[in-house]
Amino acid sequence: MSETMNLRQAPDAMNLHRAQWVGRIMSAFVVIALVADGTIQLFAPAQIASMLHETGFAIDLTHVVAPIILACAILYAIPATAALGAILVTGFLGGAICAHVRIGELGSPPEIISLLLGAMTWGGLYARDPRIRAVLPLIR
Repeated sequence: MSETMNLRQAPDAMNLHRAQWVGRIMSAFVVIALVADGTIQLFAPAQIASMLHETGFAIDLTHVVAPIILACAILYAIPATAALGAILVTGFLGGAICAHVRIGELGSPPEIISLLLGAMTWGGLYARDPRIRAVLPLIR
C-alpha cells in the first residue's frame, strides 16, 4: 500500500518542482522587464521622451517613477516580500494601462505588454509560492 502512495506522490512532487521552476522563470522575466524599464527611465529618459509626451507625462517624472519601478521589482524578487511586490507591480502596470486607455490607445502594444506582465507577475508567484496557492486554490 505504501509503494502505491509513493508512486502517486512522485508525479505530484515532479509537477510541483516543474511548476516552481516555471514560476521562477516567469517571475525573472517580470523582474528583468521592470528593471530594464526603470533603468532606462533613470539613466536615459531622452530615449522615452516621445512616449512620455504622448501619454501626457513630463520627462521630469522619470526621476520619481524609475525608483518606484525598481523598488517594486526588488520587492517582487525577494521571496519574503514577493506578495507585496506583486500587488505594487500590478498597481503600477494598471496605471500604465489606464494611461494608454485615456489617450485612446486601446489594445496598443505597451498596453498589451503591461497586461501580459501583470498576468505573468501573478502567474509566476502562484506557481512558485505554495502560500499563494493555498490562498487561491485554482486547481484541486
